[in-house]
Amino acid sequence: MSQTLFQKYGGFGAVSRIVMDFYDKALESDQIGDYFEHAEIAKLIDHQTKFVSSLLGGPAAYTDRQLGQLHHHLAISDADFDEMSKLLAESLTEHGVAPADVAHVMAEIEARRAVIVARSAA
Repeated sequence: MSQTLFQKYGGFGAVSRIVMDFYDKALESDQIGDYFEHAEIAKLIDHQTKFVSSLLGGPAAYTDRQLGQLHHHLAISDADFDEMSKLLAESLTEHGVAPADVAHVMAEIEARRAVIVARSAA
């Protein structure tokens, strides 16, 4: 039986460390830092750890509907999404995730852009 990326990189503990570093970057970002000004960071780290874990083949899962509901009120722009993606890719790389595996995670994130980014009604 082949190993998932989640297992390869150390499970929830390792993913949690990656996500904590991601939020350190996000909080300092001029582009997206304001989104987290009044947020419960510990709660966000928990949810994001589960989400990233699911993208790595771990046991957690979020449906597109759930992701849309969680992000709809934030009015996230494409530029905000791009910044988040860049910071997550940096965090993954800094924690030793192989380039091909980073690309896999980022492709999974990109596949969810349409449910996370706010679209104005035409």
